[in-house]
This record gives sequence, C-alpha cells and structure tokens, in this order.
Amino acid sequence: MQHVTIDAVLEQAGAGRFQRRLLGVFGLVWTADAMQVLAVGFTVASIAASFGLTVPEALQTGALFFLGMLIGAALFGRLADKIGRRRILILTVGMDAVFGLASAFAPDFTSLLILRFLTGLAVGGTLPVDYAMMAEFLPPSRRGRWLVMLEGFWAIGTVIVAVTAWIASVSATVELWRVIFFVTGIPAILGFFLRFWIPESPMYLLRNGREDEAHSILDRMLDTNGKPRLAGKRLALPRSTQEEGIFSPKLRARTILILSVWFLVSMSYYGVFTWMPAQLATEGFGFVRGYGFLVALALAQIPGYALAAWGVERWGRRPTLVVFLILSAAGCVLFVLASTSAPLVGAALLVMSFSLLGTWGALYAFTPELYPTASRGTGMGIAGAMARLGGLLAPSVLVYLFIQSMVAAIGLFAGLLFFAALLANAIDVETRSQALD
Repeated sequence: MQHVTIDAVLEQAGAGRFQRRLLGVFGLVWTADAMQVLAVGFTVASIAASFGLTVPEALQTGALFFLGMLIGAALFGRLADKIGRRRILILTVGMDAVFGLASAFAPDFTSLLILRFLTGLAVGGTLPVDYAMMAEFLPPSRRGRWLVMLEGFWAIGTVIVAVTAWIASVSATVELWRVIFFVTGIPAILGFFLRFWIPESPMYLLRNGREDEAHSILDRMLDTNGKPRLAGKRLALPRSTQEEGIFSPKLRARTILILSVWFLVSMSYYGVFTWMPAQLATEGFGFVRGYGFLVALALAQIPGYALAAWGVERWGRRPTLVVFLILSAAGCVLFVLASTSAPLVGAALLVMSFSLLGTWGALYAFTPELYPTASRGTGMGIAGAMARLGGLLAPSVLVYLFIQSMVAAIGLFAGLLFFAALLANAIDVETRSQALD
C-alpha cells in the first residue's frame, strides 16, 4: 500500500478554497485581537475620566491586559500541543468574545480590571495557536506567504479601532472606552461560531495515532479544493525528531535566538507606538495623535506586509526578517536625524510602521516552522509570551528615558533592532519550502 506524507497531500491540495476559508476565519479573529491590543492606547484617557482616575492609574487596565496575554500565550500554547489545537481555538475565542464584550459594560474600575485581564488571557492564547494551526494546513511552497497574509489582518484591526475611536470621539453623550470595547468584541463573537467549522490539525492527529481522523480531514480538504481524494493511501509520519522540546540540546540555541528577537522587536514596537506619540504631542508634534494620522500609520503597514509576503518566498524567511529589522532600525535613525522637522518626523514614523509590521509578518512566518509538531504550539506560545513581556516592560522601563531624551530613546530602539537583526541572522536554519516535522 502506498504511503504519503501530510505535506505531500498539502502540496497536492494546493492553497485553494479550503485555505481561503481558514484565512477568513483566522483573519477575522486576528483582526479582533489587534483591536483588543490597540484599544489599550485608545481607551486610557476615557477610562480615567469615567472613574475619576489619573491616566497612570487607568493604565492598569493595559498592564493587566498584557499580563493576561503573557500568561495566556504560554499556557494555551502548551495546552494546544497536549490536548489539540481545535479545542483551544474554540475555548480562547469564546473567552475573548465573552470577556471582551463584558468589558464594555463594566460597572466599576475593579470589574474592568478583572475583565481586561481575562480578555488578555484569551487573546494571548489565540495568537500563537492560530499560527501553529494555520501553518499545519498550508503547503510548504506557499506557507510563508499565507502566514504573512494572516498577519496582515492586524492592519485591518488597527484601521477599524482607529476609525471607531475617531467616530465615537465626536459624540459627547457616550463613554469612548465602552464603544471601543463593544466594537472589538463583535468580530470575536462571529469568529467563535465560525471556528466550529475548522477541523483538528491532521498533523497533530497523525502524531497522536489518530490516522483515520487525519485521513478524513485531508479528504475533506481535497474535496473542497477540487482535488482527487487519497483513495486508500496511508499517511506516513515525517522523519522522527528525538529531541522535540523547545529547549532540548538540538533546539536550545535556535529557541534562545528567536525568543530574543521576539522580545527586542516587542520592546521597540510598543515603545514607539505606545509612548512616542504622547511624548511628541507634548513637544509640538500634535498631529501624530490625530486620528487621521493614526489611520495613515495603519495603512502604511499594508505594503510592509505585502513586501514581507513576497520576500519570505523569494528571499527566504531569515533574510526577509533580517532586512526588515535593519529597515526598522533605519526608520529609528531617520527619526533621530529628523530633529525638529515635522515632515521628517512624520516620514520616519511611516517608515517605522511599514518596516516594523513587515518584521512581525516575517517573524510570524518563520517561528512556527522552527519547531516540530509536538512542540509547535509551545514554541509559538513562549514566543508570544516574550512579546507580551516586552510590551509590559516597554512602558515601565522606557518612560523615564523618554522623559529625559526622546532622541536617546529612539536611538536605543535603533540599537535593539539592529542587535535583533544580528541574532536573527545567527539562527541555524532557513525554512523556506521546508516540510513540517
């Protein structure tokens, strides 16, 4: 009897209707998650006004949200490897919908803090598991491009939350934060019901001795894409990996390098787009806090994703990541050189938005391919946790540097991003068109 690997079946199926549906469902929730993350910056002032708090006190909602994301990424990524991707997908997006929507109706600040922590827990769990599962349904020859396309939905969420805040801000009869949290909960509700359509990962099923179920799901995918069924062919496991833990001797150096890149990129991203706009506004560049410019920053992300999607397939995952990290560092250098020139400051911010989001796209395409199926969810979860750690530390560590010298702070980001490029270049493997283990 003929044996075939799952990656061979995925190549036969191609990237057709089945994958487009997956992208739509995952993209919808990815949009919702982007809105939840970026809502932190858009809601702080309104929350402070509603509950009679100072802005630093209101920022506790953001701190607890990121803490929840950190815990959720590590916890649910690990659980996805233990009990299956599909169960975790449904659980986390359900939590996202319930707690995210409930945040809009919080009666007091304490309730809001609890709900934002629980929402963060859910969002932290959805992000890594989405990517691990999407990667396991894509043919190796197109996997990188499609994973970057999924990351591109982040830009859509950014635009929606900025436009929502813009529209709600013109009404004096509503509390802005309630409107934003309500709108961010809607895509998650839709995504919850749509996720019941998504089957379990065939790679995960085969790794856990459930070949018949994996076979059935692959036949369903082939039918949807208009390709011939497996017709009795048996599924063969890919080459065995004896050391599968992300910190096993074989993977330890790779893991340390990629986690360091996630942390450094996150520190820089949240430092630039959370703290710098407020500081610039106090120094006479108030346009950067205008909703129109925030939408422009979001739109600048789209060509960054497009170039990353092309680059990961044409140049490879690692070279594309390195190039975008260097471009991000160059954007920071441009800002330092811009000094007091408003046009150059605006241009530097647009370059940063373009290149940093391209960096995220390449990073999300590269990371899940660095690990075997048995630890892919764990690897993505720990990477997500490192990103949230960077998001947590960026405000507390960098705010004092911003107060002393914004130019020095941005110069620091340039150094961090360049160092991240060196670390990324040292990773021991290029995964373009590589079969998943």
